[in-house]
Amino acid sequence: MFIIDLFGLSEAQVRERHPAIYQHLTNAVRPQREGQAAKSKTVDAQQYARTWWLFGKPRTELRKALKGLTRYIATVETAKHRVFQFLPMSIVPDNMLICIASDDAFNLGVLSSRFHVPWATASGGRMGMGDDPRYSKSRCFDPFPFPADVSEPLKHRLRIEAEALDTLRKRVLAEQDDLTLTKLYNVLETLRSGRTLTAPERDLHDRGLVTLLRERHDTIDALVAEAYGWPVDLVDEEILLRLVALNAARAAEETRGLIRWLRPSFQAPDYHAPIAERLDLGEALVALPDNVIPWPSSLPEQVSAVQSVLARAAAPLTPQDVARSFRGKRAVSVRPVLEALAGIGMARRLGNGRYAA
Repeated sequence: MFIIDLFGLSEAQVRERHPAIYQHLTNAVRPQREGQAAKSKTVDAQQYARTWWLFGKPRTELRKALKGLTRYIATVETAKHRVFQFLPMSIVPDNMLICIASDDAFNLGVLSSRFHVPWATASGGRMGMGDDPRYSKSRCFDPFPFPADVSEPLKHRLRIEAEALDTLRKRVLAEQDDLTLTKLYNVLETLRSGRTLTAPERDLHDRGLVTLLRERHDTIDALVAEAYGWPVDLVDEEILLRLVALNAARAAEETRGLIRWLRPSFQAPDYHAPIAERLDLGEALVALPDNVIPWPSSLPEQVSAVQSVLARAAAPLTPQDVARSFRGKRAVSVRPVLEALAGIGMARRLGNGRYAA
């Protein structure tokens, strides 16, 4: 579909520059807007009538964020498969798209990896007849900790692969009218499961270059794992644990003013990161308490509690030592949290099986 987008133009400018469009909107839109305003006295209805040639909600903040870009990242709000892609500025998104104001293929690569998709699926909820995953900006994107301090050569490699993935999918869909992203990723899911493809699936696989699609995703996964400094073969539960711990670490950084902007030139052009690299909590080392701390119910609180125990300890601790700090807990409960803290540099794993802050 084509849309009429007159954002930034006054009524007089539209009438002068685009008389045919002005006449069409005068007949098709203006009576409806004015009729709604007459029936409803709400502020929105009155505003829509006054600016009848513009969209009801022109999304000024999104437009401000997109200004100067040639493309942006988008994903469908509710979809069976969580797929991110670049869209050109000629496409005006509707309310069913989640838009990310970035033209950086590094960000596209991270979002397309198996290190973001499980996080988005776990935190975003589900919706619709198919119980499809729903992507919520406030729950899936805003708290997600992107890898930080990534070397430029590694960023460059990831950008190349993300661009190649985006180009491959667009080319396949342009050449095969009956193919869709959902069909491609259905076959990819079957391919990864190890099940033998049916004849129709094999046809989709061959025409959709699904093995090549899989290779692109596998390479992106390996590069994003390298960016985090984590093994690429982590199971989803371990990925979530590490990301929650990293989220807690970022929250601690922000308390001392260190904010890792994704687009600092737009978000905070005058921002200067603090020089200090470590967070000084101002706490003296105290004796480890015995069986007095309740085990938190949520994973973020567990991460914070275990980190606090390590920080207060006068000497390195074994998982058994840490477990004794929580009422009724055993080492098996705290070891994954300790591993996650060590994996993101918030704890040190010593050679004797002990951990230190």
